Amino acid sequence: MAHQIPEDGTLLPLMEEFYTIQGEGYNTGKAAYFIRLGGCDVGCHWCDVKESWDAELHPLTQVDDIVAKATTFPGKAVVVTGGEPLIYNLDYLTKKLQEQQILTFIETSGAYPLSGSWDWICLSPKKFKEPRPDIAPFANELKVIVFNKSDFEWAERYAEMVGENCKLYLQPEWSKASTVTPLIVDYVMANPKWEISLQTHKFLNIP
Repeated sequence: MAHQIPEDGTLLPLMEEFYTIQGEGYNTGKAAYFIRLGGCDVGCHWCDVKESWDAELHPLTQVDDIVAKATTFPGKAVVVTGGEPLIYNLDYLTKKLQEQQILTFIETSGAYPLSGSWDWICLSPKKFKEPRPDIAPFANELKVIVFNKSDFEWAERYAEMVGENCKLYLQPEWSKASTVTPLIVDYVMANPKWEISLQTHKFLNIP
């Protein structure tokens, strides 16, 4: 039977939740509780969590229960990721987290309308389903995954859309890291508005 997900956001398809260290982007190295929601139609062929794509595989979970569990950990920051979390209305989730003085971070492709109240928005645009133009101005961080040389041009296109205070990151796609990392190093040295993001959690061997 197909999930009937309420529009008020009180139930969400939860793939997994875990307490770890943020591995990528601006908040690298900080303790955070990750909430990974099921459901994504962006379809990145190099996605390392393809099991998140089908929302039907993941149980509809009471947001109140998710928040209650998040409060039990010392790090008062939650990263909502996916899948593509903005498929769902996240207003209720962020309201309840912020009532508990928990910082709210999201990682999104920007392919769906923005919902929720966020302390930090990481926009990671994907060629497979481009972001909505109304998302970019709200991004605190633009993180572009570099799979090949053409991704630099793609990155610059979105750098023009975000606000002037948005942090700009280029991150090597893990399976291509040996090939693209030298290209990123050269590009950042020539274009220092960009910084390099690495998937440090993979080096640390943590989730």
